[in-house]
Amino acid sequence: MNPLNSVGGVITGGIVLAVIIAVATMGIAFNVGSFLVWIHVLAGITWIGLLYYFNFVQVPALADAASDEGGPGGAGITKYVAPRALWWFRWGAALTWLSGAAYLAHLGMFTAAFTLGLGGEVFNAQAMVIGVGAWLGTIMLFNVWVLIWPNQKKILGMVEASPDEIAKARKVAFLASRTNTLLSIPMLMSMVGFGHGGFFI
Repeated sequence: MNPLNSVGGVITGGIVLAVIIAVATMGIAFNVGSFLVWIHVLAGITWIGLLYYFNFVQVPALADAASDEGGPGGAGITKYVAPRALWWFRWGAALTWLSGAAYLAHLGMFTAAFTLGLGGEVFNAQAMVIGVGAWLGTIMLFNVWVLIWPNQKKILGMVEASPDEIAKARKVAFLASRTNTLLSIPMLMSMVGFGHGGFFI
């Protein structure tokens, strides 16, 4: 039974291999902070990778398919690819935010981050850097669950909608997705800046 033959097998195999590498290189001691960062990065790659896939690959491809009169059209993508990609996309977003919030709480920085380092007696520049990323990620999570996903259900025919509602849903989902793409760039800079001492010192 080859684990590479199924998504579940690949994920399980990857986790087992990661645990073996962690134990071999760091020993048996469990580091909660490192575990939370690992989950946060893994989920974030899933979320933002799919965000970029939608914006840079799928949306332009569907536009090309719609304008290609003799071509196969985009029905296969909208029926089979998009719903599956949206499942990973929205749950990747949720797990990214939850693991990031848990990591901030583990560091004792949750409140400081969400007050941008201004909530204490002394300004905390590190909390401001991660706080900007946390707020951008929170806005992006809101867009995924409140704007993109409900409208994608209308577009994909998962819920009933009139042609006018579908046209409006396309516009809202498109703009929310493009907004998230724009916000992802400074959000990722803030996240990396926090972990590596900032970009502008």
